Amino acid sequence: MTNAASGPIVLVGAGNMGGAMLSGWLKSGVKGADVLVVDPGPPPAMAQLISDNGVTHATSVPLGVQAGVIFLAVKPQVMDAVLPPLKSLVGPDTVIVSVAAGKTLSFIEAHLGAAATVRAMPNTPAMIGRGVTGAFANARVSDQQRARVHDLLKVSGPVEWVRTEAEIDAVTAVSGSGPAYVFYLVECMAEAGRKAGLEADLAMRLARETVAGAGELLHQSPDEAARLRQNVTSPGGTTAAALSVLMADDGMQPLFDKAIAAARKRAEELAG
Repeated sequence: MTNAASGPIVLVGAGNMGGAMLSGWLKSGVKGADVLVVDPGPPPAMAQLISDNGVTHATSVPLGVQAGVIFLAVKPQVMDAVLPPLKSLVGPDTVIVSVAAGKTLSFIEAHLGAAATVRAMPNTPAMIGRGVTGAFANARVSDQQRARVHDLLKVSGPVEWVRTEAEIDAVTAVSGSGPAYVFYLVECMAEAGRKAGLEADLAMRLARETVAGAGELLHQSPDEAARLRQNVTSPGGTTAAALSVLMADDGMQPLFDKAIAAARKRAEELAG
């Protein structure tokens, strides 16, 4: 898939997202010996994955290493503390990839210097290889580096490159935070089912499997979401009755407009 000719892949942070990426890389053919994980205390499952696959683990930034790729998979709240020691890893051929929401290229450059850098925003379905990632590369990223980063990101699902860095905040609002909206939809459907007379456990099972199945149908079908919705909606039927509420002027669309705007604003605030 990718090589370590320009230096190892240094994964900083082995939590949920970092662990999902590491697992995907190893499954896709990246050699464990080509990866260095920097994390003071990886979770037991991740420590086992590291050990089983010959991945090098360090609790702090090692000396004398020049990275091919530095993959920043830590929370934005700790970036100020995490980044400065990493500067020693950056060489002329290093590309930096950050998945920290709201942390701009200028923020990263202030800590690590002028380097080829990519901001990426995956989402939690990456943990099962079914995520989607938005990415933006600065002008220092070469075609070869971009291709290498694309290979590393696509192990968790499709990668969509955006035209401007500002669009990453919108990506964060739509797909980065999006799984939570879907999970909340399940909660709302289940609660409405309970109020309609179903036992709570049954309502939750029905809601959960309906959303999961509809998502898989959307994934597999070549049809647009609107067409799939129309296929379920018989004129004058029960689905049409429900959609007349959900698609009203005060229905789901204005709620989503406000929700996405709030998430984007918060992403911008995190940038400081």
